[in-house]
Amino acid sequence: MINPAQWATIHRLVDWLDRENGRSPHEVSMRLLKLVEESGEVAQAYIGMTGQNPRKGVTHTAADVADELCDVILSAAVALATIADTNAEATLNAKLTKVAARAEAVAQ
Repeated sequence: MINPAQWATIHRLVDWLDRENGRSPHEVSMRLLKLVEESGEVAQAYIGMTGQNPRKGVTHTAADVADELCDVILSAAVALATIADTNAEATLNAKLTKVAARAEAVAQ
């Protein structure tokens, strides 16, 4: 769960992006596409960590994958805060609660 101080930072990032790029439908689309781009970088790092590409061999570490995963989390949080605005924290908390309850029900 993202803590309040982290949400404050995320909202500052959204404010910065809004000032620099605006919040047109195109800009919102770009923030969502940034999430897709970062997800691709996770895949690239994981492929590099496992040495799946025989031409390149092992090019990444687990720390590289973790770093890219953090980029995905941050990009998703910025996109969520852009879409849900002031309700981003409540939206994420509600989803987390719902998923946790579903997982607990299956575990029983």
